[in-house]
Amino acid sequence: MEHDPKKIVLAYSGGLDTSVILTWLIERYQVPVVCFCADLGQGEELEPARAKAAKCGAAAIHIEDLREEFVRDFVFPMLRACAVYEHTYLLGTSIARPLIAKRQVEIARAEGADTVAHGATGKGNDQVRFELTYYALEPTLRVIAPWRIWDLTSRTKLIAYAEHKGIPVPVTREKPYSTDRNLLHLSFEGGILEDPWREPYEDMYVLSVSPERAPDKPEYVEVDYESGNPVRVNGETLSPAALLARLNEIGGRHGVGRVDLVENRYVGMKARGVYETPGGTILHAAHRAVESITLDREVMHLRDGLMPRYAEMVYYGYWYAPERTMLQAAVDEAQRSVTGTARLKLYKGNVTVAGRKSPRSLYNPEVATFEDDSVYRQADAEGFIRLNALRLRIRAMVEKARP
Repeated sequence: MEHDPKKIVLAYSGGLDTSVILTWLIERYQVPVVCFCADLGQGEELEPARAKAAKCGAAAIHIEDLREEFVRDFVFPMLRACAVYEHTYLLGTSIARPLIAKRQVEIARAEGADTVAHGATGKGNDQVRFELTYYALEPTLRVIAPWRIWDLTSRTKLIAYAEHKGIPVPVTREKPYSTDRNLLHLSFEGGILEDPWREPYEDMYVLSVSPERAPDKPEYVEVDYESGNPVRVNGETLSPAALLARLNEIGGRHGVGRVDLVENRYVGMKARGVYETPGGTILHAAHRAVESITLDREVMHLRDGLMPRYAEMVYYGYWYAPERTMLQAAVDEAQRSVTGTARLKLYKGNVTVAGRKSPRSLYNPEVATFEDDSVYRQADAEGFIRLNALRLRIRAMVEKARP
């Protein structure tokens, strides 16, 4: 039987779930609960979280600005891999969890806490992402996941509990969306979105205007890459977090980056999510454009073949697993040549590549031209084709010879 915790560090956002969890942990275990809130780009949400945690009895609260680390060490490596889950999802929530959990473990060490807690439900992916990271970095920590053990089994019950305890919460029974925001995206789940046939309300969106109301004139944006990482927007050098924030602003005003999908969760069920990822959508397109002229064909095809596995690793929570580390090393080796500029046209929700250039370009117009050239001998193609067709010819001969 597990001993009672001596001190708990809670991953805290100030939202409905973790506000209730903080009060519940203090009442149930009668031990100090330290709150940790990671600033990954939520902005104005953070200071109210500090006040709310204090009001609910937190022993201490750590609010830490992790925006640069988040984009530099988590978002950019993932973008270098061109990771997309199930062809659509740019993994905005998934990639934030290993950083939050890593810092939570570090705070637990500093605070002398033997236990960590989170607000992820027993039905979702986040519980896996948090706990795989805890165990990978500090295997002796005890983990408390209130959603798996308490009797507050619905958001309606949570709202009622919060109202009874006088805990202010940022949701209502009319619009009980569960949201998660960081510099890469903003997600929405729950409420009317649980019906996959219903279109989201337009007033739900925060980071982007609707494509119908976006400007009637397209906007061009240039992104410069060095060794697979974006470093400049329209010629201006920016830090990783500032660069992503800038592209969020530019893409958002053109309705770029809205995604509505039903995805397969790791725990086995399907769930509907709506996401806004304006800057990430631009970066994904820009990166592929620069890669198209700088990556060797076989390197690109091999990486693209492994990309779904990499995306699964991120989505499932295996950021600190050896297979992700191994694959990242291969990706980063391939990215050494990915230096150049992509020019993109943004128009009413669309991102279109308008140009790409690179000092390391493998594109040679003297070879690709339809005009006369002195590099490629067209007659050589005959032997190339006949050799590659050999197995097909043999198979056809065998088939014809069958009675």
